[in-house]
Amino acid sequence: MREALHTSIAAAVQRLLQAAGDPGDPPEFSLEIPKDPDHGDFACNAAMLLAKRLRQSPRDIAGRLLEELGDGDGLVDRGEVAGPGFVNLWLFDSRWHDLLRRVLELGPRYGHSKTGDGTRVQVEFVSANPTGPLTLGHGRQAILGDALARLLEASGYEVTREYYFNNSGRQMRVLGDSVRARYLEQLGRAAAPPAQAFDASEEEWPDEIDGLPVVFPRDGYRGDYIEDLAQELRKQHGDALADSDQPDGPENIFRKIAEETIFAEIRVSLDKLGIVFDVYSNEMDLYTEGKIEETLNELRAKNLVYDKDDAVWLRSTEFGLDRDRVLVKRTGEPTYLLPDIAYHREKFRRGFDRVIDVQGADHLEQFQYVRHAAGALGCPIDGMELVMHQFVTLSRSGKQVKQSTRRATYITVDELMGDVGRDVFRFFMVQRKADGHLDFDLDLAESTEWNKNPVLKIQYAHARTHGLERIAVQEGVPMPTATDVDASALTLPEEIEILKKIAEFPDVVRNAAEAREPHHVAYYALELAGLWNPYVQDRTRHRILSDDPAITSGRLGLTLAVRTVLANALSLLGLSAPERM
Repeated sequence: MREALHTSIAAAVQRLLQAAGDPGDPPEFSLEIPKDPDHGDFACNAAMLLAKRLRQSPRDIAGRLLEELGDGDGLVDRGEVAGPGFVNLWLFDSRWHDLLRRVLELGPRYGHSKTGDGTRVQVEFVSANPTGPLTLGHGRQAILGDALARLLEASGYEVTREYYFNNSGRQMRVLGDSVRARYLEQLGRAAAPPAQAFDASEEEWPDEIDGLPVVFPRDGYRGDYIEDLAQELRKQHGDALADSDQPDGPENIFRKIAEETIFAEIRVSLDKLGIVFDVYSNEMDLYTEGKIEETLNELRAKNLVYDKDDAVWLRSTEFGLDRDRVLVKRTGEPTYLLPDIAYHREKFRRGFDRVIDVQGADHLEQFQYVRHAAGALGCPIDGMELVMHQFVTLSRSGKQVKQSTRRATYITVDELMGDVGRDVFRFFMVQRKADGHLDFDLDLAESTEWNKNPVLKIQYAHARTHGLERIAVQEGVPMPTATDVDASALTLPEEIEILKKIAEFPDVVRNAAEAREPHHVAYYALELAGLWNPYVQDRTRHRILSDDPAITSGRLGLTLAVRTVLANALSLLGLSAPERM
């Protein structure tokens, strides 16, 4: 609807310019939906953009624009000049009726577009290292990334979902050391520090307890899952792994088994969330394939690195950044920055036109260095995006639920999803703008009242459409199709309002995809459900199966259109669309 009106206004503007002897193109005017319906179906600012070129006041131009629009194309019913020169427009109800037929015709494809024109996009998200269960921050990132990928696909992009993880370096060594320490504790070969030591500063940790060395890393992983891994090793190997300390010996077993076990559990969690990745890649492969060394050599050849204090530094100030960063530490071990640069260069070598990283706020600074360094190696700097999300907190009865990653007492994705269900978990994780803090309201999420829980409100609205169809079938009333629906019978203001909301859906999808903001779809679905549920509940004014066949046809058609849009919106968010509730 917006596109049709935009085309009509552009043609009218062109005629005004030609009449004034101006051969130029029409200005890029906006066409917005007013918040107040009393201000029209759409508001346009074209007249104000033409004032200088036509040398007239915006209000005079707005009046002329309304005359040009007229009603020749059967689109604009009436209009008015508002404020400094806005043009407020009302469309004929017949155009909204045409929209109903269009929705029934397109079905699952309604809201989809070809905006992306086949552009190849890689969306990298989650990318949690296999050092423990997925946290709520990982969960938010998972849902954001998946919803964004769905939106881009619906907008005509060719999307690849990718999970990249770090399985080398210090974190993985600490993981292996943590499992080995628990293994030795269970064998009685080492003592665990007392519980209160977990809260002590590093300097206060004792070197031994009761004569036994404390081998547990002071910055090690302390969750119950570490003890479970150690116990499994005991079952498989007994005490055979206790005495060897060769670099290529049991330590690698501890790390290898921990990585494989934890990553398998992460994939199970993702499967429960309904998330499937096309590609899994890891940092170790970049080393074994020589990509890290190759990247460093290329940066050096471009004079973008230098040696100082026995370390290798990136000349990041050359890119306008505030400081240079270390690429290789004095120990010879690369920092996280170098593999990230190599990885992003490989993304474009694989043929992607654009790459989108969905990461936490703690990656914001790192991304700028990666982006500029990869750009210096020939990658399109404007083709690298960061969708940043803030952290997640839990609240109950208005009070924050305390968690501690240090004590490993945080709530995992599996635990929370088990409490509230997948659909509620997904919706709550995507209903807020990504770069804003997310307070996960447990009371609201656990509510089973459809008129309180926002997820149930949307799903109940969808289920109601199926309920109405079941009643129609029982009474022998056929459901209308795009070719035989009597849309003209929809004349009540609230029916036209629902049609207008349905008309917004393609714009919502396209804009959400382009802005990388899936939460707009969540808001939209709630708004449509907020119109439909009261409409259905008022059975006196809005009898779906009435004595008038035309009204019955129109309202059943509206029922199918609402179902179509809600189902499409729920699908984009990765939520189910139940037929019964």
